[in-house]
Amino acid sequence: MRRRLLPLCLAALSVNCTARDAAPARPVVALVMKSLANEFFKTMEDGARRHQAAHQASYELVATGIKDEQDVSRQIGLVEQMIARRVQAIVLAPADSKALVGVTRRAVDAGIVVVNIDNRLDRDAMAERQLTVPFVGPDNRAGALAVGRVVATSLNAGDPIAILEGAPNAFNGIERTRGFHDAAREAGLTIVRSQTANWETARASQIVSALVTEQPGVKAILCGNDSMALGAIAALKAAGRQGTVLVAGFDNISAVQALVKSGEIIATADQHGDQLAVYGIEHALQQLRTPGARPADRQTPVDIVTADRLQ
Repeated sequence: MRRRLLPLCLAALSVNCTARDAAPARPVVALVMKSLANEFFKTMEDGARRHQAAHQASYELVATGIKDEQDVSRQIGLVEQMIARRVQAIVLAPADSKALVGVTRRAVDAGIVVVNIDNRLDRDAMAERQLTVPFVGPDNRAGALAVGRVVATSLNAGDPIAILEGAPNAFNGIERTRGFHDAAREAGLTIVRSQTANWETARASQIVSALVTEQPGVKAILCGNDSMALGAIAALKAAGRQGTVLVAGFDNISAVQALVKSGEIIATADQHGDQLAVYGIEHALQQLRTPGARPADRQTPVDIVTADRLQ
């Protein structure tokens, strides 16, 4: 009896092991975003879900993100959860360009395909950890330069302007600030304030409230994202300065489109948030189909949005 049972037990054990260790019928792709309180990332998630619904046989999507863009430790924890879950790919929009490098290294070491979208991971930090992951996203500096050039067409050389910067530890925020500085230098504008508002509407409103008192002659405010542009508009209205100071943003979220049409926001940049995660997901799926291939970066489009375009 024991001799007859032993082969049966071994066979059953082998089947169980095979079922447990086999690759899933569909790869699991995790989309790990920044602040879900920001409309841009909700748009990103919606675009990713539509893509997965149209390609249900190709992959399974797990979409998650942090509520507060400053909660970097929480985003690290989300990536660690995806590692523990053994997903096949992670598409990551990091809140911090340096702090997420370590957990990205752990994901790659675990055999997970990682694609970096939206905000580029810090090159020096990656080099220190001998990490290479592809970046899929726009040229933020060029996009901000184009926005700044639109603003400059309504100003004169020497006019004072201010810049509301994104998070100081986010590469895309740094690049947008550089682009705004490029535009100011090109047009001979004077930057009287360049200060971070950490992507936040409320913080931007506070800064602009103080700015219009301290720098009453300011002619324009260039904002690193549309959330900060909304804060700037609110502060200008409260100060009775609506229409006297040009405001520009970046992202083209739906909340600013009426303001662009009315001219309250002179320009914003559309980096196609509904497609940005899709580009990253497609990049990840391609890597899964061709293991061992060296993944390349992919630059995605940025378009300038003004009232004329929205008419």
